[in-house]
This record gives sequence, structure tokens and C-alpha cells, in this order.
Amino acid sequence: MSVFHHRRRRGLAIVGAFAAATLVLGACGNSSDGDSNSNVSKSNTDNDKTGKKVVIGFSAPAADHGWMGAITKNAVAQAKEYKDITLKVAEGTNDVNLQISQVETFINDKVDAIVLLPFDGAAMTSVARKAMDAGIVVINVDREFDSPFAARSTVLGDNYGMGVSAGTYVCDDAKGDKGKIVAEIAGIDSLPLTQDRSRGFADALKKCGLKVNNRVAAEFTVESGEKAASNLLQAAPKIDYLWNHDDDQGVGVLAAIKNANRDEFTMIGGAGSADVMEAIKAGNSVLKATVVYPSTQAADGIKLARLLVQGKSMSDLSEIEVPRQLKLAAPVVTKDNVDTYLPSAFRS
Repeated sequence: MSVFHHRRRRGLAIVGAFAAATLVLGACGNSSDGDSNSNVSKSNTDNDKTGKKVVIGFSAPAADHGWMGAITKNAVAQAKEYKDITLKVAEGTNDVNLQISQVETFINDKVDAIVLLPFDGAAMTSVARKAMDAGIVVINVDREFDSPFAARSTVLGDNYGMGVSAGTYVCDDAKGDKGKIVAEIAGIDSLPLTQDRSRGFADALKKCGLKVNNRVAAEFTVESGEKAASNLLQAAPKIDYLWNHDDDQGVGVLAAIKNANRDEFTMIGGAGSADVMEAIKAGNSVLKATVVYPSTQAADGIKLARLLVQGKSMSDLSEIEVPRQLKLAAPVVTKDNVDTYLPSAFRS
């Protein structure tokens, strides 16, 4: 995720589909259903009814990657679903100083809430805290701030969980054969998100007696994916499973595989692009699965900002406050369930 790859300090529990993690958002009352000793709240399903007007400022990095483009597109589409939301969208930028200026403009405009996917979480912490100190609800998306005081709530993916999902898929498919050769094409190795993904993958493989036999790193781009995959295929004459961290760089990976005339292994993608899901659905000879890294995070941030400003909570929880953090799931998409996830997938 080029500099935009700081994007996914994304981390997540793999249990269930990510759609289940984007909980139905609703207000919670304190009804006890007639039991005066009950502490269980009763959901109020009126959350989607038009309420108090909410002005939300939104800022994210430049859409120079399919996933990042989908982040902004989904946020805008979500806001349009509510008549009581006015969304002010700042131009996407990879310039930290410009993004700081955008947030300061939102503060001066006295918006009710800011949904912010920072280009650099650490660099944006101070201005986000300034917004919170001014009484503005801040929702931090994907790349975490350095201070818990800089945001009311944070919406994250799960990089470690992506690795666990990919490794678990390999283990299940290998069916106990400890002689399988496993390869990995990572993203930028210096990024925590890449390190988390690789760690989750290795940990999951250990549980079935497998390990990563061949590993190379790319840069989340098509060109780097093709180069890294070419080097890997030359160094590894036999591969049974290949996990590629990112579906955008996976376009290059697949090109290298085709050029090398290698189709003896099973490839698992990462992030969950629509192009990859369509290839899986069509029965690609190598690509059999991908692990979702939700591009709905900012859209969830928009819904949470609205709830917080309107004093509501989440209807599927007994808790009467919006949680401080939501971590979305990293499900594996295969030919068996691709139709469930394809509608919400991003385009590379």
C-alpha cells in the first residue's frame, strides 16, 4: 500500500465474514423486557430514520491504488444513504502537510465529525487531537494514531488475521501433507502491515507442520509484483502454494506466472479485488482464493460518526455506547462463496 502503502496498518479476527463485522448500526435503549433485574439492553431499530443534521469532514490519501480509491468511493456512497448527513470531502493527498491543513479547515468550519484515513497516522495525531479537543468527533480509519486521545473510535482491518486466514486455507487444503512447498510474495517489508501479515501466515502454517520455503517482497504495484514473482519462480523450481499479499501487485504476479508457464501450484491473493474474485469465479488455473481486507472501513466510519453525533449506538450490541475500536474480519473467498463478496469488492 509507493508511499500510500502505509495504508493498511490494518490488523483482524478471522472469525466470520467481514460483512458480519460491519454490524447493523442502531440505537440501544435500556429496556429489560419486564425483568427489573436484567442488565441486558434492548435494541432500538430506529437508527436509520432521519435525525439531527450531521456535517462530516472526510480526508484520505490519494486514490493511487484500487483499494484506496474504493475507500473514498464507499464513504461517499454511504453518506448519500442518509438525508441528515452533509459530507465534505477533501481531495485525496499523499502530502502530510496538506492533509493536516485539510483537517484544520474542517476544524475552522466547525464540522460535527471528521472521518480520517491518515496518510501517516503518527504525523496526523496532533491535528486529530486538536479536533477532538475542539469537541469534534474523530473517527480514525485503517492507520492508527499514536494517541488514544486523538480519536473517539477507530475502524481497522486485520493484517495479522489476513496471514492467519491465508495460512489456514493452505493447511486445510494440504490435508496433513507436511511435504508441501509454500511460497510467499509479501508487500513492502519495512511496513508493520507487511510484517503482521507474514507473521500471521507463518504462525498458521506452524499449526499444520508447514513453513514458508521461499519468500520475496514486492511494493504493492503491478510492476514490482511481476519482478518479484519472476525472481521467485526462477529460485523455486517446485511450489505447491503461493500467497501473494496484495491483489493489485497480484496482476504482475499472474503475468509472471503465465510467462514462466507455471501452473502446478495454488495461488492465494490478498485484499480481495473484484478482478481477482472474477478470475476465481471463472476457474483460473492457478488463482483459487483471496483474503479480504475490507474497503468498507471509511464507510463504516461515516455510519459511526453519524451515530455518535446523534447520541446513538449499535443495535446489535448490548453496550449503549459505540465501541472505541472495530476490527473487521479477513475471510477467505473461494469459488464456493465468491458471489457473497463480489458485490462489495474493489476494482484494481
